[in-house]
Formats: sequence, structure tokens, C-alpha cells
Amino acid sequence: MCRSIHTLYNVEPAASAEEAHAAALQYVRKVSGYRKPSRANEEAFTRAVDEIAAVSWRLLGELETSAPPRHREHVHA
Repeated sequence: MCRSIHTLYNVEPAASAEEAHAAALQYVRKVSGYRKPSRANEEAFTRAVDEIAAVSWRLLGELETSAPPRHREHVHA
């Protein structure tokens, strides 16, 4: 599921809030089945993306590890 969502935790260079938002968008698209929601569903779709992005960004900030950061090209290969 969501094959285009990449690991955002413990990578170098560090992930950005924009990347967390992009991952949330991909997730909501997959779950909802909408690439672009209808006008009637646009508000719920946008709210879901924003909430998932915020929770994801908070999670990334709260996780702890003693492992060194992985280089992105190795993580995404």
C-alpha cells in the first residue's frame, strides 16, 4: 500500500514538514480512492490530509533512536 510513501524517520537529510504532508496526501488518496475529491468531499479530504500530516510530523519529532541516520539514497533504493 502506498508504495510512493518513503521512510521519513532517521534519514539524512532530515525530512521536512512538506514531505510529511506529501506522504499524508498519498495515504488519503489511497484510502479514499480519490486522486482529486469531488467538491462535496473536498473539505473532508483536505482536513484528513492536514490531520494525518500533523500527527505524522509529531510522531517523527517524538521518536527516539540511537542508530545513526540513514542516507536517503539507500533508504529509497
